[in-house]
Amino acid sequence: MSLSDKLYHGLKMGFIPSAARRSRWRATAREIIRLSDSLQSLTDEELMTRGRKVRWEARAGVALEKLLPESYALIRESARRVLGMQHFEVQIMGAIALFEGHIAEMQTGEGKTLTATMPSFLRALPGQGCHIVTVNDYLANRDADTMGPVHAKLGLTVGKILDSMEADERRTNYASDITYGTSKEMGFDFLRDRLRKGAMSDDGGTQVRRYIRTLQGAEEPVQRGHYFALIDEADSILIDEARTPLIIGLTQPNEPATVNLFRWSNRATFQLEPRRDYVYEPERRTAWLTDAGCRKVVLMSKPSLLSSIDTERIYAQVEKALTARHAFELDRDYVIVENKVVIVDEGTGRIMDGRKWQDGLHQAIEAKELIPITAATGEAARITVQSYFRHYSHLAGMTGTALPARGELKKTYRLKVTKIPTNKKCIRKGMTTRIFKMQDAKREAIVEQIQRMIKLGRSVLVGTPSVEASEALGLLLKDKRIPFQILNARYHEQEAKIISGAGEAGRVTIATNMAGRGTDIILDDDVRKAGGLHVIATEIHSSKRIDRQLVGRSARQGDPGSYQFFLSLEDELLRSREPKERLRKQRMGIANRQGELGRLWNRYFLKVQRFLEKTHRKQRKHLLKQERMRLDQYENMGLDPYLELTES
Repeated sequence: MSLSDKLYHGLKMGFIPSAARRSRWRATAREIIRLSDSLQSLTDEELMTRGRKVRWEARAGVALEKLLPESYALIRESARRVLGMQHFEVQIMGAIALFEGHIAEMQTGEGKTLTATMPSFLRALPGQGCHIVTVNDYLANRDADTMGPVHAKLGLTVGKILDSMEADERRTNYASDITYGTSKEMGFDFLRDRLRKGAMSDDGGTQVRRYIRTLQGAEEPVQRGHYFALIDEADSILIDEARTPLIIGLTQPNEPATVNLFRWSNRATFQLEPRRDYVYEPERRTAWLTDAGCRKVVLMSKPSLLSSIDTERIYAQVEKALTARHAFELDRDYVIVENKVVIVDEGTGRIMDGRKWQDGLHQAIEAKELIPITAATGEAARITVQSYFRHYSHLAGMTGTALPARGELKKTYRLKVTKIPTNKKCIRKGMTTRIFKMQDAKREAIVEQIQRMIKLGRSVLVGTPSVEASEALGLLLKDKRIPFQILNARYHEQEAKIISGAGEAGRVTIATNMAGRGTDIILDDDVRKAGGLHVIATEIHSSKRIDRQLVGRSARQGDPGSYQFFLSLEDELLRSREPKERLRKQRMGIANRQGELGRLWNRYFLKVQRFLEKTHRKQRKHLLKQERMRLDQYENMGLDPYLELTES
């Protein structure tokens, strides 16, 4: 029985234990390497001919499982010629796992971008399209430009979907054999296509129908189907981003009374007493009025314009203003660019241009910051990340941090998580976590540690949770005359340049989560000899997986490296869980100690982190439940379940 027949037979047999599955993948990978090495004598034209041959076979109906060994060998040889890189045995194992529909957990630095070329090439052969989904435009653009020539050498076309593209350009790129893009862009294109299809029907005189007339190229959809999606950083996209549905807004006119309501509600919050007039829950980031608070709001003097607005709407907007005041902070949750509030993505630290919070929250934040109030938005169409990816016939993903979320991934997406061995043994070293009472003491200790690492000739990456925190630390380094680079939402356009130099001796890079996923810091030989990149985490995040991603920037592919956490009782993690009064009492209770606390406090931080992970899991579960109910209701009424048909 040939190798391809054994592979095909193994897939048809159904469930295989993990160890046996990995053993089969390793044997297949070794055979692919031997086959790839035999292709080195071919000319470029002959290699192209072999690529076209497997494509014709796939379109003629030959099972892709049987074409896998030859296809993977061709891609490996193409990568050798184009990039000067060859897939390692473990990368080929990961590529086989991806073809078979698994989430492959491959440690950071193991070359997931190169690994993705194999399953994407094979799945693209039938001509139904292959989508490679990344976490941001920067990575989509980079990966398409870097890996596109590898596919082009075998006769396939590669496109990319970026935020700035118009409909016609998107349609052309989706028509490519392989298309790179973000989950947000592809999800919004799906919704816009539903709106375009709705525009072709005869019924209605709705707000949605008027919205459709503003779409470019409304005569036909931009996407051509949902055959195969390969998701890079799968846990970030399928888990972290799944808490927020994708919504296309329907702009509603800003009437004078509405603008007055936003401004007045913000002023009203300063007259309300916490716990007596309102309750704020940090873990849910929501505030609501008590009965006493409602009475106080009713009795407050108001502009005459508000007389046309009903009381319930006033209550709701005051609650939104309270949420904006307590739960959302400048330079953490949003930045102000050209007098506009721009959302900063919590998981990636990147700005989300064009996105708005719904139900008056965005306008409440604008009122809080005393900048012009933009028009409120309703919903023209919406879909959750969970529902969008269920449209694909075949789905797979890869990440360095999937195992902690394997239960949720299997239950929600029916995807198995398989751990892939590393190519070289990881020699990363963890240093003792240091915990302080106050933020200032913690930052001073961080600066001292940075100075020590610079003297050793190492490079340093400092991970911060927000724009504000990164710039506060930058000011301390400036006072000490320590050169540094900042990578956050304000400097996202300089990302490639900053990352390219982050591995140089004595280089200090302060970054938000922008440097946590998909970035590869290349070390100078001098830095490697001195001990490699040292990662300093200035806080722990709401998810352990995000911490692992930051730590994983060091000690990649057998390089040396180390990491250390610095925490304080004023960290954002605790602010989101505990009222400030309780934290103040805790600090008073240890006032007789030194500024640095014992290691036992680390348990408390991890307990809060687990609580937040559980809370976010419940939110995703609730969102998915609501979406399913909504889908059922709309389908029973014969309506498109992804469109909000609001009668004008």
